[in-house]
Amino acid sequence: MDKNSTTKELIVGWSVTAGGSTRPFSTRMMSGAAPAFAWSGEPERPRRNSRLPIETLARGVCGLMKLDIPSGEFAGYIFDLDGTLIDTMPLHYRAWDAAMRSVGLTVKLDEDLFYSLGGVPTVRVAELIGQHYGIMVDAQRVFQEKEALFLELQADARLIQPVAEFARRASLTHPLAIASGGTRDIVHRSLELAGIESLFKAVVTADDVVHGKPSPDMFLLAAKLLGVEPTQCLVFEDAEPGIKGALAAGMQVVRVPSRVH
Repeated sequence: MDKNSTTKELIVGWSVTAGGSTRPFSTRMMSGAAPAFAWSGEPERPRRNSRLPIETLARGVCGLMKLDIPSGEFAGYIFDLDGTLIDTMPLHYRAWDAAMRSVGLTVKLDEDLFYSLGGVPTVRVAELIGQHYGIMVDAQRVFQEKEALFLELQADARLIQPVAEFARRASLTHPLAIASGGTRDIVHRSLELAGIESLFKAVVTADDVVHGKPSPDMFLLAAKLLGVEPTQCLVFEDAEPGIKGALAAGMQVVRVPSRVH
């Protein structure tokens, strides 16, 4: 991110009024102090093809999550999927743990290791976990077993509402893309189950590029499919490989705290 750019730290949510309707609020957290709430009133309704400030798009999103949003305008938005839009990472962890145990892992899979590989293509994750534990693995076999295990759990995933609501608002005025290290079938099924597939003009997966995250290739392809210059894209990501890839593509990044919702 440009060191000269400014950010706005937003913690936003809904409050139920006495009449049963909802009102958006925003709050700025300061170290050692209780949050101060400021009513923002009804959120502005974006007009299609309008260019609303990012603060307007962020105002009134559901849930409660701290996001550092860069100031300014962007022409397109790119979202990682797992751990960013949909809370699938705990489910992927369970599937990886079981798949690795089936090929010789005798201890619980290290969660920090697992989360550090967020966004890396699945076959490569199998290789890296095997290398970490000194286990010779057939990466394709582990990949297939892990994907089968995840499919059994996939329906239990839930949206990460603050990010999903931002995507819904942004989709009214800007083109959106997915850039995920998952396989095409898994990614599209996740989007379909979550009911948000129609928000995205483009979906880029590990099947669409030679080099996955942390390479910038996935993000550059997403920008091309959106018809937007890479420097005019804002990326939402939860893991270091994806953040590095987005920055390498010349994009600004919003870090989503995937382990704290």
